[in-house]
Amino acid sequence: MIIESIKMSWSNIINNKMRSFLTVLGVVIGVASVIALITIVEGATGSITEQISALGANKITVQAMGTPLKQGLNQKDLSKLSAIEYVSGVSPTISSSTAIVYNNNAETNITVQGKNEVYFKSESKNIASGRGINILDVENKTQVAVIGSEIAQKLFLGKSPVGEQIKVNGCTYTVVGLLKPTSGFALGSTNDVVMIPYTSAMKTLGVRSITSVDVYMADSAKSDAIISSINGVLNEAFNYREKAYNVFNMQDMLNAMGNITGMMSMILAGIASISLVVGGIGIMNMMLVSVTERTTEIGLRKALGAEPGRIQLQFLIESVFLSLFGGIIGLMLGVLVAFVAAMVIDFTLKITVGTILLAVGFSATVGIIFGYAPARKASRLNPIDALRHV
Repeated sequence: MIIESIKMSWSNIINNKMRSFLTVLGVVIGVASVIALITIVEGATGSITEQISALGANKITVQAMGTPLKQGLNQKDLSKLSAIEYVSGVSPTISSSTAIVYNNNAETNITVQGKNEVYFKSESKNIASGRGINILDVENKTQVAVIGSEIAQKLFLGKSPVGEQIKVNGCTYTVVGLLKPTSGFALGSTNDVVMIPYTSAMKTLGVRSITSVDVYMADSAKSDAIISSINGVLNEAFNYREKAYNVFNMQDMLNAMGNITGMMSMILAGIASISLVVGGIGIMNMMLVSVTERTTEIGLRKALGAEPGRIQLQFLIESVFLSLFGGIIGLMLGVLVAFVAAMVIDFTLKITVGTILLAVGFSATVGIIFGYAPARKASRLNPIDALRHV
């Protein structure tokens, strides 16, 4: 019975190609919109999350603005932060813009950052050649530098910068390492940065205190306890003055990003689903017209003994066929749109099984819901009334 109903449903769809195409078009647009929006949002979110994680999901950042009596942090404060339980290391950051000179070629407004060995231990994978700054460089205030890829291209085009000497704010520094290039859209890009030991930076750049510190966690699950301890150290350092510092946990940003993008996905999917409802209404309209046109056929079949359930099943299968075709075509179109967007925006396209099931499930549900009423109408048609149209 089912096979026969499928054959008859397929035959009716084929015999009305243009009407079937126009009916399917609404579902295609709806499914394509939902799939494209969800895939683009998930892909872009994944790319942003990876970039934020690359900055250090196991890292707590402290911004110490200080008070009129105490500007920033000193070495004693850093030692107290390093002694906190579950803290694997503390990396201060000294930052300023100045000129860099090599062989009388000058690059102005270059960001110079003072770092220590903890930073380079955590970010060792970012070294393209040479080495990072080590603890001896920090303790001895060695004048060594690690430079970004854009700086190397501008000053050392065609040769390795390692071993060369540059002038940073008038002081001579030896280049000991080259950083790997980062994406142009990456957060915290180091392409145009020169890094030197923070102890040397304080002298070269004329900085007396430290206003930015990264605290690396040995166990990110203990972040609340670590932050509480950090607040205790900083409150003591700044005599419990308000607005003297800010503590920022990167994991909190990741969680907030996940909540925001999840909500955006739901809102966008809801808006796009309106197209699916419109497509479903189109299927219902087409099926109602089909029932009216085939009144005589239905009457003859019922007069010959066809059960109402069989007639209802045929029209329901026809509706599901139309919606599934629209769902499959919409899925392919949505993936194509997402692929183009991924190339333009530069993120990794990920098509999950859930996305495919969503497209098929949406379209099948639309077919069943909006096809039920016409199918029920056909099954309840009085054969005597139907045969009057003969």
